[in-house]
Amino acid sequence: MGIDLTEADAANELMRLARQIAHHNRLYHAEDSPEISDAAYDALVRRNSELEAAFPHLVRDDSPSRKVGHEVAASPLAKVRHDQRMFSLDNAFSDEDVADFVARVRRFLALPEDAEVALTAEDKIDGLSCSLRYEHGQLVRAATRGDGEVGEDVTANVRTIRDIPAHLTGKVPDLFEIRGEVYMAKEDFLKLNAAQEAVEGKIFANPRNAAAGSLRQKDPTVTAARPLRFLAWGWGAASEVPEVSQFAMMQRIAAWGLPVSPLLARCESVDAMLAHYRAIEHRRAELGYDIDGVVYKVDRLDWQERLGFVAKAPRWGIAHKFPAERAETVLEAIDIQVGRTGKLTPVGRLTPVTVGGVVVSNVTLHNRDEIARLGVRPGDRVVIQRAGDVIPQVVENLTRDVPREVYHFPDHCPECTSEAVAEEGEVDVRCTGGLICPAQRTERLKHFVSRAALDIEGLGEKTIDEFFALGWLESPADIFRLKHRREVILGREGWKEKSVDNLLAAIEAKRSPDAARMLFGLGIRHVGAVTARDLLKRFATLERLREVAVAAHSSPERGGGPAKLVEGHPPESPTSPHPQENLPVPLHHPADGPPPRAGEALAELTSIDGIGPAVVEALGDFFHEPHNVAVWEDLLSEVSPPPYVVETKDSAVAGKTVVFTGALETMSRDEAKAQAERLGARAAGSVSAKTDLVVAGPGAGSKLKKAAELGIEVIDEAAWAEIVRAAG
Repeated sequence: MGIDLTEADAANELMRLARQIAHHNRLYHAEDSPEISDAAYDALVRRNSELEAAFPHLVRDDSPSRKVGHEVAASPLAKVRHDQRMFSLDNAFSDEDVADFVARVRRFLALPEDAEVALTAEDKIDGLSCSLRYEHGQLVRAATRGDGEVGEDVTANVRTIRDIPAHLTGKVPDLFEIRGEVYMAKEDFLKLNAAQEAVEGKIFANPRNAAAGSLRQKDPTVTAARPLRFLAWGWGAASEVPEVSQFAMMQRIAAWGLPVSPLLARCESVDAMLAHYRAIEHRRAELGYDIDGVVYKVDRLDWQERLGFVAKAPRWGIAHKFPAERAETVLEAIDIQVGRTGKLTPVGRLTPVTVGGVVVSNVTLHNRDEIARLGVRPGDRVVIQRAGDVIPQVVENLTRDVPREVYHFPDHCPECTSEAVAEEGEVDVRCTGGLICPAQRTERLKHFVSRAALDIEGLGEKTIDEFFALGWLESPADIFRLKHRREVILGREGWKEKSVDNLLAAIEAKRSPDAARMLFGLGIRHVGAVTARDLLKRFATLERLREVAVAAHSSPERGGGPAKLVEGHPPESPTSPHPQENLPVPLHHPADGPPPRAGEALAELTSIDGIGPAVVEALGDFFHEPHNVAVWEDLLSEVSPPPYVVETKDSAVAGKTVVFTGALETMSRDEAKAQAERLGARAAGSVSAKTDLVVAGPGAGSKLKKAAELGIEVIDEAAWAEIVRAAG
């Protein structure tokens, strides 16, 4: 599909992609049980990137482009916080993507076209990322990547892997974290599965799953019995980096006793990179381990430092993935699932087929339009593609011309029989039942207590389904009233005193929830985890955000009318059986400053990076609906989220708004903005009364003039460089 979409269609598709990719990330990273191929997964990620590039103002806070891996699931292994975040890599799928990547590096570093940009190239092993912490040359800790910030402690298990030395040889920095991939060779994988089958044990889908499952064992003796291996590809925290290039540093790591890829090479041009890629692809089948692409990294480490990172990936590295694998099978049925926003998602049930070593039996068909585009019906023979070796999709209908009844997408919700419609300009069909639809209500509750939201331990999907069926949970506020049902819960099968008390204690611990998590948990359209944090960074309190959102919704600039919220308590929530106290909740708090005017409120919202019209519309619509306000205020009668506090780096510009203008001579504009963000500042695009500092280069024009008019401090590029240097 191309990018010929309306803004509403793009926003809807980005929302769907965020959820799908999060689902498959959880299966792959946290549960080691992917449903789809890497190729199918990469296709979803690539589509997400294409849409974000075409509609940058629609980038979601929960966008896959801002996330690494997946949070650590419930596990017997201890959690470990990485000293230096473990990032993932952005992907390239074509020669043009690789050339564009090198061009971006040149632009960011402000390099001339004829300047050499050398990069390393090595095979990308399909295994489990692991960080090895060595102190004075001795292995003291090993951890999985997890979500990039927190992983699992697998030190005891790693000590059983013969490729990983307990002591490094030669002169080693006092602290050095070596990062690489734990994997299982193809031959060893086949032997393991044969042994598992002989004792009727678990059969692994592919070597990657076998490696992940073997490393994350509670009992190290189980890991010791599994033939795991390790290949280093980089490093993390270090007291000293003794080389000046990626290639030389990897050779140094090999000299210390860690294996590195024998296919690692240094390339001085895009043509050389692509030639090495094709050489590795040609050898792919004969290699003793699975790979899914080639990784390129800028060789000069000082350039890597300047390039820095985006939300989830380094600017100095990229993974060039191999083409997707395909297979044919039969589409046996099309089921409809109803999500928490009422969206009807068609899921194809397939005759199980193996694609790239993974058995695929389910595939998303995305929406009504995609079914029509493919012309699929139950009974059709279809081509399935696993893009990037994890998520499957239908790419072709081989029996489209065979006479068979056309599939009719339902026009009523399968859960509550309410009418299902697509709003004007939207591709998704949604149930109109709202809170009377049990699927939406339970899914919203599950989202509210999920790890990324309030993270209430013990209140899982089965428990929510059980309590909902009993009429105990109708809205988020009801969760905090469960303490009044303690004795009744104890009387139910499967509930013991300890489990009930643990659940109630976990709920009570969230009486003062993180404001951004709570906002995300409410499931407002287009307000994901990152957007929620960005909003609270600006407004600090939920009530201030509500006040600004209501004012912005009535702004003439967006064609809105006056908001219908009134001061005082709204009608009783139809989702809760509990009467509500008639306590007024004012729309404005004097401590928050004067009430915002409509135009100013809209301008303030849209000035936040990543906040576009879709988010403003969604917030306004949410607070415009009395039922939503009732749920909101009912919840705030049970919880008291403190003001959101942003931790900023200790620098002269931390917490300030900085504007760069004119031609910067020692760095690109992107690099300057990245520096500002690392120092805890906000890099804005225009000068206003809220601007604290302007960095002006040669040719600065209207922005410099406006800064002078407003009396804003102006410095040159050299002074900015000194601020950066002083912050370390």
